Amino acid sequence: MGIMKKKDLITISLFVLTLLMVNISWAQQKFTTHAVKEGETIYSIAKQYLVTPYSILQENPEIKNSNAIKPNTLLIIPLQGNAEVQEQDPKVEKDSTEITEVPIEPLRFKRHKVRRKETLFSLSQKYNITEEQIKKYNTELYASPLKKGMVLQMPEYPEFEEIEEVVLEYDTYTVMPKETRWSIANKHKITVDSLLLLNPELPKNSSYLAAGQKLKLPKAKDDILKEQKVAIFESYTVPKAMGIFRISQNYGIPIDSVIKLNPEINEIGGLKEGMVLRLPKQKPKDEIVNTDNYIFYQVLPKQTIFRLTQNLKISRDSLLALNPELENGLKSGMVLKLPKQKTNELNVKNALVLNNINLMDSINLENKPKLMLLLPFRLDRINFKDSERTKSQVETRNDIKYAMGIYTGAIVALDSIKKLGISVNMKVLDTERDLDKLKRDLSQESWSDLDAILGPVDPRLLNEAAVQAATHNVPVIAPFAAQSELSLTNVFYSMPDDSVLRERMLEHIQSIRTTQNLIIIADENNQIAKDSILRKFPMARVAKMSQDKSLHLEDFLLMLSEKEENWVFLETEKPNLVASVSSILNAAIAELEDRGNIRVKMFTTNYNGAFEGEAVSRPHLSNLQFTFSSAYRESGSDSFTRAYQKRFGHEPDRYAVRGFDLTFDLLLKLAHKKNLFETSKIIGQTEYSGNRFNYFNDWTSGFYNRATYLMHYDQLRIKQIDVQ
Repeated sequence: MGIMKKKDLITISLFVLTLLMVNISWAQQKFTTHAVKEGETIYSIAKQYLVTPYSILQENPEIKNSNAIKPNTLLIIPLQGNAEVQEQDPKVEKDSTEITEVPIEPLRFKRHKVRRKETLFSLSQKYNITEEQIKKYNTELYASPLKKGMVLQMPEYPEFEEIEEVVLEYDTYTVMPKETRWSIANKHKITVDSLLLLNPELPKNSSYLAAGQKLKLPKAKDDILKEQKVAIFESYTVPKAMGIFRISQNYGIPIDSVIKLNPEINEIGGLKEGMVLRLPKQKPKDEIVNTDNYIFYQVLPKQTIFRLTQNLKISRDSLLALNPELENGLKSGMVLKLPKQKTNELNVKNALVLNNINLMDSINLENKPKLMLLLPFRLDRINFKDSERTKSQVETRNDIKYAMGIYTGAIVALDSIKKLGISVNMKVLDTERDLDKLKRDLSQESWSDLDAILGPVDPRLLNEAAVQAATHNVPVIAPFAAQSELSLTNVFYSMPDDSVLRERMLEHIQSIRTTQNLIIIADENNQIAKDSILRKFPMARVAKMSQDKSLHLEDFLLMLSEKEENWVFLETEKPNLVASVSSILNAAIAELEDRGNIRVKMFTTNYNGAFEGEAVSRPHLSNLQFTFSSAYRESGSDSFTRAYQKRFGHEPDRYAVRGFDLTFDLLLKLAHKKNLFETSKIIGQTEYSGNRFNYFNDWTSGFYNRATYLMHYDQLRIKQIDVQ
C-alpha cells in the first residue's frame, strides 16, 4: 500500500505542476535535445535541466513511463524561461539501498539416469534449468564429463506466476474469416489464456472460432499518458538541397512541428545539409493478421529470445520486426506471428507452431492404456476342421486379410510398447461384419477407463461404434476410412482423403516446375481431378478422349513439345488406359530423345489399383519416372519387419505394417497423455514403419490425417521423394 500511496502522491504533484505551467506562453517556451547516457534516469535528466520528469514525458510521448528510457534515446527537453542547463559529470546514479538477490532453492529433486547421446545441454533443455544448476547438485560433473549410466539429481524449482494487469473496459470484436484464437491474441497483444478468461463461453476442449462470432476484448486504458497520441520517431539525415517545407510534406506534419521536434534548427540559423533530425515514423497501413498471411507461436515459460530464434529458425531482427512488442520483453503466453513461408520448416497445425515432442522420451509409466480392437475376422464363416478351405478363405477374402494384417501388426506393436515399460490392456472382438452383433457386443461392454477403439473396418459398423463411443467420450480410429457421411466428432480418420493427396501432388509440382509443358489425360470419372489441375496450372492442355474412351492419339502426339520437357498427368481408374498411355509415352520418349534429348515424365494425383495392374509395364513406369502422392510407403528392412518375421515367420504385408503403425502411434500418444483429443492438439506429424499421421480437427466431423508421401519410380523401384 505504501508504494501505491507514493505513486498517488507523485501523480497529484505532477498534476499540480502541470496546472502551474499552463499559463506559460508558447513564445516563452524553449527546447533542447538530450541523448540519454548509460545509467541516466528520467529523474537525473530532469534535475540536470531544472524541469519536472512529467514535462519530459509530455514532450516525448513514446516514452510510456519513467523506466522506459534507454541509452542513446534522443529526448526533447523543455526549458523553463531562461533556465540554464546544469553541467554534471556523467556519473551513474545508484539507489541508496542495495538489493541483495536471495538464491532460490529447489523444491525437490528428480532422479535421472543418463542415456546414450545425452549431453548437459540436452538435459538443461529437458528440465528447464541451466547447466550450472545441474553441476551444482551433481558436483562430480565439475571434474569428469557426463557419461551414460550416471544417475543425476535434477533440481525442480518453483514457478512464479506473473501478475496480470486488470483491464476495466472492453470492446466487442467480430471474428473475421480465417482468424484463429492465436491470430486475434497476437493482434490485440494479449495471451490466449486472457482471451479465454474474457470469453468464458469459448469451449476449453477445442480452439474453434466461427466467422462472425462476437468476442470481448480489452480496450486501451485511459491513463494520463496513453490518452495522448503516441508517436514513434526515427532519425533522418538531411540531404543536399533539401528544404524544411519538403520535409514537412514528406512526413505529413506542419513546419512548426518539425522545428519543435528539432529546436537546433533555429539555434544554428536554419536547416543544414547533414543534420540528423528527429521525425515521426510513418505508420504502416493496418495489416490483416490471419492464417492467410501468418502462422503463430505461443511463448512457453522460461523461454528466451535466443532459444526462440533457434527453435523457430528465424533471425532476431526478423522476429522483432514482426513482433515489435518484444522490445518490452518476452512474456510467457505471448502469441507471436511468423511468416507463412515457415510452414514447411516447422511443425504447424491449424496455423499454430507446435513444440516438437518426442513421444519415446515423453512416456508417463503411470498411464496404462486400455484399447479395444473391432475387426472382421469372420470366425462365423471359417471351418477350422477343413484346413485347406480355411487357408483359401484367409488368402482370398479381403475382410479376413484386413483383419489378420491389422491384428498381427498390433501384436508386434504390443511387444514393442511392452519393452518401453508400458502396460496395456487390449480386448479384441470379431465384428463378423454384422451390425446387430456389434450393437449387442458394445451394449455388454464396460466403457469405464476405455481410452480408444481401433476399428471397425466397415463404414456402417464404424458409424455405430462411433455413435456409442461418443456418449462416453471415447475416440474411434478408422483403419482405412478417409471420411464418413455422418458428422462423427470423435472419429480419427487415419487414411488421407483423395483431395489431400491431390493437393500434395499439385503443391509439389508447383514448387519444382519452371518451363515444362503440362498435359492432362483424364477420363470421364476424373473431371474433379482435371479441374483441380487446371485451377493450379491454367496453362496446362487437356488431351482429347475418343468415343471408345481411349486416348485420341494423333491430337495427343501433337501436344508433346520438342523444346521443353513434357509432364503428363494421367487421371483414371482403368488399368487398360494406364497401360496404353504409359506405352505411348515410352515410345514418345525414344522419338523425342533422338531429336533433342527431350524427356517425358508421368504423374497422377490419384494413385490407385489401376497403376498396379498386370497389364501395366513396370519398366515403362520407371522410364517415365512415374510420380504420385501416397498414404503409405514401402516399409523396407526396419526393426518392425525383423520383429514381425521373427514372430510370424514371414514378411509383413501392407495391412500388417498399417496395423503396427496405427497401434504403436496410438499407444505412444496414450502413454504420453490418456486423452487422445488433447494429445492431438500438441502432437504434430508422427512417422513409423510405413505410415505417417498428422490429425487435424475440423470441429464438426472428426479428425483427419493430412500426412502423406511423395513417391516415384526409379530404376524399377518405388522410392520416397525427399522434399526439403
